[in-house]
Amino acid sequence: MEGIGNIFLFNCAVIGIAVLIHYETLYRLALLLPKLGIAPRFRVLCGILGAFLAHVLEIWLFAFGYYLLLSWEGMGELGGNFDGSLLDCSYFSFSNYTSLGYGDIEPFGHIRFLAALEALTGLIMIGWTASFMYIEMQKFWVAGKGRR
Repeated sequence: MEGIGNIFLFNCAVIGIAVLIHYETLYRLALLLPKLGIAPRFRVLCGILGAFLAHVLEIWLFAFGYYLLLSWEGMGELGGNFDGSLLDCSYFSFSNYTSLGYGDIEPFGHIRFLAALEALTGLIMIGWTASFMYIEMQKFWVAGKGRR
């Protein structure tokens, strides 16, 4: 039972940090983008770049989480086309976060819970980014009407 409690707390921490990263990034972008003295179309591109970097940071957070769990006795393993490297953990994280899931790396044991929660977190974060960018684009298109 101890392993389940530990994985629960670990997963909550990783997801909490990922959500915090995303919230802070979108909050800062909402403050920064209107202040940029550039055309609205380029502000939108800056917003997309900022959100993209947040997603990449969150994916690497999960990758480090997998890497740490693999060294933690009894938490599970990643099998298949996996060599135990941080780079393979990041590859697994990228495909999992985006719900692409090639299936060449498969989680076993308690690490499965983080993998499932990462897919759900990625879906929510990507949706949140899409909603944020839609709202920001609406502001810029109205403000930039007639300007190119």
